[in-house]
Amino acid sequence: MFGYVVVNKPELKIKDYEVYSSFYCSLCQTLKRRFHRISQFTLNYDMVFLAILLTSLYEGEQAEYTYRCFIHPTQKKKLIQNEYLEYAADMTIVLTYLKCEDDVKDENSYKARVFQYALKKQYEKVYQRYPAKCDAIKNALRQSEALEKENNMDLDALSKCSGAFVAEIFSYRNDEWKASLHQLGDYLGRFIYLMDAYEDIKHDEKKGCFNPLKQYIQKEDFEDWYYTVLESIMAQSAQAFEFLPLISYIDILNNIMYAGVWTKYMEIKKKRDEQNER
Repeated sequence: MFGYVVVNKPELKIKDYEVYSSFYCSLCQTLKRRFHRISQFTLNYDMVFLAILLTSLYEGEQAEYTYRCFIHPTQKKKLIQNEYLEYAADMTIVLTYLKCEDDVKDENSYKARVFQYALKKQYEKVYQRYPAKCDAIKNALRQSEALEKENNMDLDALSKCSGAFVAEIFSYRNDEWKASLHQLGDYLGRFIYLMDAYEDIKHDEKKGCFNPLKQYIQKEDFEDWYYTVLESIMAQSAQAFEFLPLISYIDILNNIMYAGVWTKYMEIKKKRDEQNER
């Protein structure tokens, strides 16, 4: 479900992409240091964006160091260590664990069961730090699960559930920026849900799986209509984003918010257009 909040690499300056890569690697190493090596498999781009966003907004203390990764042993990486990366790592564990829990319930997935078991202790550690937040995220996921079991095709209701748990994750502190971060996360979460449904529609039709777009896909103007829906959702998220006093890493954040989030959409649409032309 995640992996849509990415950079548009061709439109990013080389120096900015190096900074982005530094945050990506920093989150990976934070997961390893904070939990266990297996937690590095939970790494996703959406939480990298969160780490950059919070670092830019709060501008707290951070340490910088170099690290040589075993995947790229010839290159020394400049990495960052701060509380926002630690928070993003915690939320990464929560999301992955609860997603595995859902996959076990819905599909009896052996792979998800094994991964969930491997992350259980890590999740419990995070739960002790953020019990109310974890409960809110889990509750939103359960509401989404209930709607899907009812075969409810209401796009607004379904995407709101996704928006609710992403908003909870983005609401880092109870301060003057909470409302804006909540709105940014809320509509970004809705966008992620709708993008996930858009990407999976063909597969879900073939396998007979639930997908709220089944009732819309045959519409003659489906592509134009759906793009307008996605655009209006992202506009609400961008409105909150613009309200935040962001200075550091602003070119990276702008790239993600206004270009990166559309990267996967363009890839999917191009592939479908090519298939339809055959």
